[in-house]
Amino acid sequence: MATARGGAALRPRRLGLSGRLFLVTVAFVVVAEILTFVPAVANYRIEWMDDRLAAAQVAALVLDGRTAEPVTEDLESRLLASVNARAIAVRGGGAQRLLAIEPIPERVADTVDLGSVSTWASLRGAWRTLVSPVSEPIRVVGQGRPGFSRVEILLDEAPLRTAMIDYALRLAVSSLIIAAVAAGLVFVVLQVLIVRPMSRLATNITAFADAPEDAGRIIASSGRTDEIGQAEEALAKMQRGLADQLRQKRRLAELGLAVSKISHELRNLLTGAQLLGDRLEATADPTVQRIAPLLVGTLARAIRFCEGTLAYGRAIEPEPQLAPTPLAPLFADLSDVAALATRPVAVVAQAQGLAVLADSEQLSRALANLVRNAVQALDAAATADAVVRVSAEAGPEGRVTILVADNGPGLPLRARQNLFAPFQGSVRAGGTGLGLPIAAELVEMNGGTLGLDEFPGGTQFRIVLPAA
Repeated sequence: MATARGGAALRPRRLGLSGRLFLVTVAFVVVAEILTFVPAVANYRIEWMDDRLAAAQVAALVLDGRTAEPVTEDLESRLLASVNARAIAVRGGGAQRLLAIEPIPERVADTVDLGSVSTWASLRGAWRTLVSPVSEPIRVVGQGRPGFSRVEILLDEAPLRTAMIDYALRLAVSSLIIAAVAAGLVFVVLQVLIVRPMSRLATNITAFADAPEDAGRIIASSGRTDEIGQAEEALAKMQRGLADQLRQKRRLAELGLAVSKISHELRNLLTGAQLLGDRLEATADPTVQRIAPLLVGTLARAIRFCEGTLAYGRAIEPEPQLAPTPLAPLFADLSDVAALATRPVAVVAQAQGLAVLADSEQLSRALANLVRNAVQALDAAATADAVVRVSAEAGPEGRVTILVADNGPGLPLRARQNLFAPFQGSVRAGGTGLGLPIAAELVEMNGGTLGLDEFPGGTQFRIVLPAA
């Protein structure tokens, strides 16, 4: 492991975004310069030969001006030297003039017709001149000025190649300077507009990851309206939401620890009360004999709930023990919940002899939470003739539907939006907002669903469970 860590530490740092951007910019500019460099050199070759043709026509005009005098060899040499040509041939007025000192060679290396040269032929000729020059002369043909219909010259390629190399070097130097300046400008602009804002985003994300609950590490918007500005706003929104969730989870963890301590003490108290209930069962009073079993069962259920609360930090809700569970006994216990109200509230339950496949303990807790919420809502609203109706009916595909409805004021919009969110769905003063989330979790663990129906004049929850 130490070797692996050491190898990772010695690994060279990868090229950053700035370096990559600079290299890509330079590469693009160089490619653009190359695409213009080659045609420029080829065009310079054509212009150089065209200049030689123009000079040849001037030489031809000199010859025409000396029709009465013979042309000396010295004059021919000077005229040919001014054109850098071995021979000049001019046609015009039905006659042809030839200016040459040396014998005309029988073979030429290449013929260039400037009147019909194509781009591809120009590029190919420039490449051949630079890479594989020839010792034989080349023949250049072009249209003459007024008075000359055609002009031909024989040129040595060495002076042309020397001029092309000199032009190519000067063009390369200027192209490199332009490329460097353009790449530098593009790099600076991209560095300011993209790289630095992206580095700011990356730095902020790293700092926020170290302390996500610190509100001071939430990124501040730079006010940009482009994609980077949108990314900053989205990141800030995500960071605020994550920080709020983490703070809420921390509070829930602290609350869970406090609840566990309370449950521990409450379990001890309930255990003592259960012992007293056991003693009451031995009393001969008929009323006590009737109430004592219910009291003992309620205390036992409370103790089991406290034990489950203590185990909350170590495990989730225990797996349900699914078994055929008649609804009638569960519904009968719900009438006792009405005693929580300070005003008269009736709990009417009809099971119709149906049974579901569920854990009776968990289903009883889910129903008790729903009925308790309904009773407390009716009590707080002071509803006249307050009634909570619990009914069951057989549904399709082997399912049983349980309805818990009340004739209260109904749920406000805020409660509907956060119906099953812990600590957020309560509308009653002093409420914790845990009843519905716990009920939904218990129903889902038993293979069912819990939802809110559109119900006029009150609230109705629907539980759907597999039939026994």
